[in-house]
Amino acid sequence: MTSEATTTASSADMQASATDEQAQATDGQASAAKALPGSIDETLAALQAHHYLADRRLASAVFLALRLGKPLLLEGEPGTGKTEIAKVLASWLGKRLIRLQCYDGMDLAQAAYEWDHARQLLEIRMAESTGRQGDMQVSDLYETRFLLRRPLLQAIEAQTAAPVLLIDELDRTDEAFEAYLLELLSDFQMSIPELGTISALHPPLVILTSNRTRELHDAVKRRCLYQWVDFPDAGREDAIIARKVPELDAALRARVVVLVQALRGLDLFKKPGVAESIDFARALCVLNAESLSDELVRQGLGVLLKVQDDIVLATEQLPALLGSTVQ
Repeated sequence: MTSEATTTASSADMQASATDEQAQATDGQASAAKALPGSIDETLAALQAHHYLADRRLASAVFLALRLGKPLLLEGEPGTGKTEIAKVLASWLGKRLIRLQCYDGMDLAQAAYEWDHARQLLEIRMAESTGRQGDMQVSDLYETRFLLRRPLLQAIEAQTAAPVLLIDELDRTDEAFEAYLLELLSDFQMSIPELGTISALHPPLVILTSNRTRELHDAVKRRCLYQWVDFPDAGREDAIIARKVPELDAALRARVVVLVQALRGLDLFKKPGVAESIDFARALCVLNAESLSDELVRQGLGVLLKVQDDIVLATEQLPALLGSTVQ
């Protein structure tokens, strides 16, 4: 393959990638683009229309994040709907969702960008084979065509519309990664030593979540709006299950809600989240259950609880728990 052919192929790859991104953004805008809400009540209504039943405090935080263009940090127990809010916002506003799932040991190569070393090496060998190595500069190997874009850079480089950037479970990373995020959170830009600073043409809507397994640095929190997301109260959880599992009998649904609320009152290692409540309700429908019997709940505790010690404790307390569900 000649150098000209290699360059042509590289250009084609870049154009195809750009076209794909533009098509995704354009499709989203054309099919579901929405204006920003004008009030907290509009935000509540829009979230509800997309099957997310938020309380007023959370709706207020979302409204302010949208209107002020600030990142929103959501902290709370696992299973309280923090991640779901980003998905709902992307659907509601007709924006592309870019998700960065954090984990222990994650570095910039997985989160932001890395250089395609194999392609750079191929470029060097092509130059050697065509006698161009004398004209090649180091900077020639650090052009954007050699850049592998990860979620953070994808969000910054969005060309046609601002995406929703979800940085999920930030507490799983370390303080060094938090420090790297500061530039993005404050100025919506990213510095790449070989290329310089890349600023967002359309600043993304950034949603960060944390299960608070460790305390996040104050510098991160200062750059964000903050909201604690708690488990829903009984009334809101009943409404959520009714919306997600409408086929479940209302009386049985009410007993499920009381049971789950009572389980959260125990000293559990991992309390059941809303997702577990919904799964348990669906399981009851699959089993054609008409009531919450002792045996049925024992068999289904693995739907609600995911730690054996929690299951043992709940089993011991089951008579009292079931007693609390009697209307």
